[in-house]
Amino acid sequence: MSQFFQIHPDNPQARLISQAVEIINKGGVVIYPTDCAYALGCHLGDKTALERIKRIRQLSDKHNFTLVCRDLSEISTYAKVDNTCYRLLKSHTPGAFTFILKATSEVPRRLLHPKRRTIGIRIPDNAIALALTEALGEPIMSTSLIMPGEDMPLMDPYEMRELLQHQVDLVIDGGYCGMEATSVINLVEDVPEIIRQGAGDISDFS
Repeated sequence: MSQFFQIHPDNPQARLISQAVEIINKGGVVIYPTDCAYALGCHLGDKTALERIKRIRQLSDKHNFTLVCRDLSEISTYAKVDNTCYRLLKSHTPGAFTFILKATSEVPRRLLHPKRRTIGIRIPDNAIALALTEALGEPIMSTSLIMPGEDMPLMDPYEMRELLQHQVDLVIDGGYCGMEATSVINLVEDVPEIIRQGAGDISDFS
């Protein structure tokens, strides 16, 4: 049976954030809000938790996972960022973008695109998500909470608890946070490539 925390969307309670991080560190799978939609997350080094998320969403091994980071300096630990990339990242984070970048050796191989050795990176504009990553001290391995056969993410934390209370360890109710996926921008090559148009304003990349 999962736990259910109601966390203030603007001023997250430190005690609840600390308890959520403890659950993640112990191998838990959590549902948490971002600036676009709710997401499933776990410790980036936990293979068992990752497999649980894959089962919930019925994902293949080719699915691109995302590392949700707290700031730009953390991104550079897990992704190769040149000066051009850095300027783009600085002007569009935090925000509703996922950036595809070449991964460093710090990223577990099972999270990488099998052929391209790339990883999705993002910094959400959401106080709860940022508080979690800050307290965790490293990124959250993350994917949108879209159930098998559905096109849109789940929005209601009570519905999430009802559907997934035996498959996740924690549901964080952070209020309404949207239901649109991020825009995905590939920054691996010299020219940015828009992979998916979502919540973010993509005019700077087109």
